[in-house]
Amino acid sequence: MVAQLKAAAARAQGAVAPVEPSSKAEKAAPRVDFSDVLKGAINQVNDSQQQAAKMSQAFALGDDNINLSDVMIASQKASISFQTSIQVRNKLVSAYRDIMTMQV
Repeated sequence: MVAQLKAAAARAQGAVAPVEPSSKAEKAAPRVDFSDVLKGAINQVNDSQQQAAKMSQAFALGDDNINLSDVMIASQKASISFQTSIQVRNKLVSAYRDIMTMQV
């Protein structure tokens, strides 16, 4: 898609000859379901939190293979991803409330 955008920009500047329409049918982009994307994002947040918890527990038990810096980085990544998901949820709820209060 990025390559197509660059090619279109180059044609608009006159650097490249216009593309001849081809007789081949282009494949349509796969359909992405919002609920699947949201579920995947929530699962990633959950996985990062579980990984951070496991690393923290292993470090607390004295595992020599885990550094404190790795534990702190994993913990901060999990925290940031959780805060991001909270903000997305807040925006979705706000948008839902705005739509519900619209008069038709």
